[in-house]
Amino acid sequence: MGSHPINLGIRFLLEIAALIILGIWGWRKGDGWLQYVFAIGIPVLLAVIWGVFAVPDDPSRSGAAPVPTTGIIRLAIELGIFAFATWSLFDMGYQKWGLILGIIVILHYGFSYDRILWLIQR
Repeated sequence: MGSHPINLGIRFLLEIAALIILGIWGWRKGDGWLQYVFAIGIPVLLAVIWGVFAVPDDPSRSGAAPVPTTGIIRLAIELGIFAFATWSLFDMGYQKWGLILGIIVILHYGFSYDRILWLIQR
């Protein structure tokens, strides 16, 4: 079910939402020109990490792995970014939205149990 098109679409939307949230958080944490550095730099850096570190032949991705990693590392990267975005919402005072994002991420990974098992075995 982790590679189902609907689930992949939800994961894509979660990834975009996380990057936007982290950009907003970076903007609020910076001052002056650092706002621009944080608002752009944090999401770009995390998107690069997300896109580059991959498990070879991951059926939920293109299969390409510019920097091959183990499944556990890949899972830690994904969960770390989602946790950072969720925490950022809480840090900005949006507890309700942080809770909603956290629940959606947990549900997404629950429905992706087959992908989680695949990643753990790699």
